[in-house]
Amino acid sequence: MVLAQVIVFNHICLFGYAVPLVFIYLIIKLPMTMSTNWVLTVSFLLGLTIDIFSDTQGMNSLACTLLGVLRRPVLRLYFPREEEMSMPMPSFRSLGVAVYLKYVFSISLIYCALFFMIESFSLFNPMRLLIKIASSALLTFIIIIAIDSLTFRRNEKRL
Repeated sequence: MVLAQVIVFNHICLFGYAVPLVFIYLIIKLPMTMSTNWVLTVSFLLGLTIDIFSDTQGMNSLACTLLGVLRRPVLRLYFPREEEMSMPMPSFRSLGVAVYLKYVFSISLIYCALFFMIESFSLFNPMRLLIKIASSALLTFIIIIAIDSLTFRRNEKRL
């Protein structure tokens, strides 16, 4: 995902606003049983790696670390009992389709809001900032769901 982000997705900018930030899929898919310290470490290192190759001076590191902190509370908004998850990793199967879609969209929106607010560091042009956040979050959400649906296997009984 990091390689795909650096080589392909960093060079996509639809209509001058929407930038897919799909590497956050790795943070989304971290197991819920993983300790907070490890989640923060992995999130920071993931953001740092993207920063090194994208020349973004720590913006991804900060946003990824904050996303690592907010990941569990966001999931608890939609799925209050983690112990009822069938698998520790968030997925269509463990959370259900509706809950998983809300979770992924919320995480995408939070990350895009954090990233673009850190990037602008001011609210000089708030309408442009809101358009960038909304369009990038939507594009990121669509691509992450597409990637996740490619890896999702249904257990269907065939006749």
